[in-house]
Amino acid sequence: MIEDVTGTEPPDFASPKAIDLVIAALMGGVAGAALAARSNRVVAALSTIGGATLLASAKAVAQKRRRGIEIQPLWYRILSTGALVAPLGWLAGKATSAGPIQIGTATGLLAGLLGVRPQKLVLGPLVGAAVGRALAARGGRPSPAAVATVTLVIYRMLSAAVFRDAQVTLLAVRAKVADLPFVVPLEARSRYVGVDYVRSLADVLGGTYVRDAGDAGIVASLNNLAGPDFDPHAVAAQVREFYEHTTRFALDIVPEWRAWVRPGYLLYSSLVAKPLGQANLPMNQRQAQRGVRSRIDTIDIDSDEIIDIRGWIRSFAATGEPIYVGIYTTYRHDDRGYVSVGFPLPQSSFTATLAPRARAGGGLVLTSRSPLPHAGHYLTFIEPESRELTTLGVPGFKEELDVYVADGELRADHAFWLFGLPFLVLRYRIRRKPVTGQSTEAEPPA
Repeated sequence: MIEDVTGTEPPDFASPKAIDLVIAALMGGVAGAALAARSNRVVAALSTIGGATLLASAKAVAQKRRRGIEIQPLWYRILSTGALVAPLGWLAGKATSAGPIQIGTATGLLAGLLGVRPQKLVLGPLVGAAVGRALAARGGRPSPAAVATVTLVIYRMLSAAVFRDAQVTLLAVRAKVADLPFVVPLEARSRYVGVDYVRSLADVLGGTYVRDAGDAGIVASLNNLAGPDFDPHAVAAQVREFYEHTTRFALDIVPEWRAWVRPGYLLYSSLVAKPLGQANLPMNQRQAQRGVRSRIDTIDIDSDEIIDIRGWIRSFAATGEPIYVGIYTTYRHDDRGYVSVGFPLPQSSFTATLAPRARAGGGLVLTSRSPLPHAGHYLTFIEPESRELTTLGVPGFKEELDVYVADGELRADHAFWLFGLPFLVLRYRIRRKPVTGQSTEAEPPA
């Protein structure tokens, strides 16, 4: 797996075909031309042909060794990204008067920014400055394309050696849904997700849609999560009822944000979350005290009176603005159960796959901080026609939901980490709603 997004080549959206080799040859040829831009025509032509031949040959070898949904090997990804950055270095040299140290530093900064880790943001410019200085010390003025290429290749090799715990990994391209059971492959088909997402999904999938199901849970039964590390019968009755009959309860939220993340989250909330209608968490207790409305919408696709899709929708009571829309599913693998929560995004989905763990006193912890292979977070692009999945793993993001009983009341702590640093805890007080009858609104298939 790759260690950061910078290292990915353009997604290999097809099986090994001639077009793949042609694209690789074009990349290599352009890189070769950029590297020899200061040479005479003969040298430039030879460099172009050599670059095209080298990268096309490397592509052929990498494709031959590739199995199933595996991504390309690391050595090829380093080679291809080195080729991609060469023309950028040439362009920087033509458009500016920057010297080798400046070009190396800028290349390293770009690589570090895309490395999805604060430490890489420091490493990238340091490597770039060192490479630029070393090449300049050899005498003459080194090619900007060469400075950029050498910087990126050395940075990627060092990064792979030093940062072995990847923050973002490319897991698969053009995979079948069955190949990635830990992904919820349900996307938004518009730019806005919003509180009516499940209704729009029902229009696409068919089946019976129920808005605000009267007695529904985010899981059908905790028994589906049984496994070697988790006995559902040890869970307290109140905790179990919350999961299996979530709509019987109301939630009060107290968000506790770490100071370092607040400025970035304010920008994210204003520029991304609100326009998207998804993942718009309250910034402070004042926002949360305005009230949170919670409901579960369901879809029964095959009319067997068994819920196939459960969408838990939370919104601000005062404005109706979405907080988040999550599609809750359970599945089993290697004789153990997982909870996968899909957060639909335009033409994609962000999935949190959580492993269950018993908590002292009858509580239940759902966590991605687990050594189990499926637990984690995944960003998936869904091909509209073929339904094939291109998926990034995001191991740099972690979360843990702890539901327990304290002083006779249901409580929950939902904690999040980024790059290993805690940045948010949502404290929930969970209280039973008054019994007022069901509010189920069933709609037949469209």
